[in-house]
Amino acid sequence: MKVASIKSGRDGQLYVVNNALTKMVDATDIAPTMQAALDDWENIETQLEARFEQLESGELAGVNFDQTACHSPLPRAYQWADGSAYVNHVELVRKARNAEMPATFWTEPLMYQGGSDTFLAPHAPILMPQSEGFGIDFEAEVAVITGDVPMGVSSKDALNYINLVMIVNDVSLRGLIPGELAKGFGFFQSKPSSAFSPVCVTPKALGNAWNTGKLALPLCSRYNHELFGKPNAGIDMTFHFGELIAHAAKTRPLAAGSIIGSGTVSNKLNDGPGKPVTQGGVGYSCIAEIRMIETIENGQASTPFMSFNDNIQIEMFDENGQSIFGQINQDVVQAQ
Repeated sequence: MKVASIKSGRDGQLYVVNNALTKMVDATDIAPTMQAALDDWENIETQLEARFEQLESGELAGVNFDQTACHSPLPRAYQWADGSAYVNHVELVRKARNAEMPATFWTEPLMYQGGSDTFLAPHAPILMPQSEGFGIDFEAEVAVITGDVPMGVSSKDALNYINLVMIVNDVSLRGLIPGELAKGFGFFQSKPSSAFSPVCVTPKALGNAWNTGKLALPLCSRYNHELFGKPNAGIDMTFHFGELIAHAAKTRPLAAGSIIGSGTVSNKLNDGPGKPVTQGGVGYSCIAEIRMIETIENGQASTPFMSFNDNIQIEMFDENGQSIFGQINQDVVQAQ
């Protein structure tokens, strides 16, 4: 099943979308918003699945699905916690800084609590007051939306609380991160609003690609319309989503509608850094990663961060080449 929030008011209106992402049907009679559906998911999911089957079979004709009419599935959320499940990415960051990586990074996830009050629509611009010095970067990730998760849940049981899956552009301002982290209090200004995919899907709808809390498909990033990365999200994921959720819920419960991110999808190559797509590799899910490799290999980075009018497109396809979540498509625009 696929669902979306069509732009309307602050929280959108709930629609069911067909597998081909060509048709949609109103579901506000079942639940007015995505959050309302998540609040009563045990009862609502069955009704939404039935509506989805009617749309798929042609029993309901629906209307044309327009991705530009979508907000992020949750236009605002009670919780947005982003992990760093691909430790290869973290390892490269540390190596580029000539810093040792603590052994605990391989046994306990890193996680930060992001701003969840102003998510961007998947086709909305990334508005920035300036580009120079901010180090504007995209980060292509996978994310899940949970139901009500009890405190102290095990990583195995945590998988049962994943209601929906989506992809995300976790925008980062690399030029601001070092100064903020040096204060010892974590990200704030360096992590502006993120954008999520036009639709989210149930784990069941992902078929064999969803296995033990991992989504084993390439996540494709096209930067200024050129393929920048296609790493497989199921490879080199040190911590699966059950482990990430259990980490977030260690000392507190999570409310229905909590979003947990995977961190930047990153693949190794022969136990070393990955190579660019142009050199036969799977590329990268953010600019920072190629800059780290350039620094390690050449002593300095040469790839610039994003500037005004740059474009990023993030999308995932199934084995038949069908887009699963729709496309995140954003331009960097100067705020007026």
